[in-house]
Amino acid sequence: MRLALYQPDIPQNAGTILRLAACLDVAVDVIGPAGFDMSDRNLRRAGLDYLNYVEIVRHVSFAAFLAARRGRLVLLTTAGDIAYTDFAFARDDVLLLGRESAGVPENVHALADARLRIPMREGLRSLNIAVAAAMVLGEALRQTGTGAFGKG
Repeated sequence: MRLALYQPDIPQNAGTILRLAACLDVAVDVIGPAGFDMSDRNLRRAGLDYLNYVEIVRHVSFAAFLAARRGRLVLLTTAGDIAYTDFAFARDDVLLLGRESAGVPENVHALADARLRIPMREGLRSLNIAVAAAMVLGEALRQTGTGAFGKG
């Protein structure tokens, strides 16, 4: 199980997601270009001292990410056709999170093996990306018994 951040544009959210991944023992792919300086120094400010505990793989582009990825590409999106609670996760899924400001472009949507949504109260747009990542990743790890959930 992996998380993938598509061109993240808010460093605090990226740091929170990296901290989440460290705590749950999940690797993170960061797909560039990012909307902020992705130096270790800046990430450390947002991710505190947890960065030593997470595997971060940086990709210069979405094409480079696709060339390196294994497993299904599972996109978390407000336009998803399946509720994440109704989805059967696999151990090698890659959970893709779009940009906070714009999501992912249509060509990325088209390449996803699954598009999941978090059921929400009508009339509200979306959750914070780090909150969404925590909810869906927690369910995926619970179902598959991987990450920190597999260390029982």
